[in-house]
Amino acid sequence: MTDDVTPDETPEETPAVTEDAPQADAAETAPVAETPDEPVAEEAPAEEAVAEDDSDEEDDAPRVKPSIPGADLEVDLVFEGAGAQGDKPDEFGYYAEGDADGETAEGENADSDDASDEPIADVSIDLSAGARYAATGKRKSAIARVILSPGEGTYTVNGKGLDEYFPREALRRNIRQALEVVGQDKNLDVRVSIQGGGVSAQAGALRHGISRALLVAQPNLRGELKKRGFLTRDARVKERKKAGLKKARKRPQFSKR
Repeated sequence: MTDDVTPDETPEETPAVTEDAPQADAAETAPVAETPDEPVAEEAPAEEAVAEDDSDEEDDAPRVKPSIPGADLEVDLVFEGAGAQGDKPDEFGYYAEGDADGETAEGENADSDDASDEPIADVSIDLSAGARYAATGKRKSAIARVILSPGEGTYTVNGKGLDEYFPREALRRNIRQALEVVGQDKNLDVRVSIQGGGVSAQAGALRHGISRALLVAQPNLRGELKKRGFLTRDARVKERKKAGLKKARKRPQFSKR
């Protein structure tokens, strides 16, 4: 009986030992195989984190203020009708206005200014020996009674010559404008009686009177003379002094104490 028991016990113990050994070996070998892969998997996120930190630092960098406010901004304004012909904006972002012929607004203004100085064409005035054209011009408190008659273009103001009565060249040039525009500055004599106002107001009244006398001689000149402003009475006057003020608007100095 003893011989049968011992062989039965020994085979039961040996397989238990053999089964534990492979498990231990597998447990020891498994971590060895995984260790080289773990650090590699952890390095990639570390690099991404560094890259993200760098991008955050770049975004948080302070914005440099330009020396000229708005110099770093781009102009995106396009005005109506501008840039249709492929024109490039200037340094201020504006387009040159023009039509198909290439005429600009500045050129039109320049032409209009030149046209105001040019004499009126086809002006016919009766220059018979007995022709007389009278009118009255006003400016501020000055009143000028003007009589135009055929002659050589001389001016007589209150019995004196134009250069003697008006010593300033600007005033004389202003007075001659009406006859020069019509082209009759060498064909009509001007006799004037002026009263009231100063020399500047009298010069304005004289030009207004000459213009109205030309309108009497040739009614068709109304459009051209009015366009140049010769028939418009200059109503500007000095504003009256107010009570309690030193002048029209000037107040006395305020003293708190």
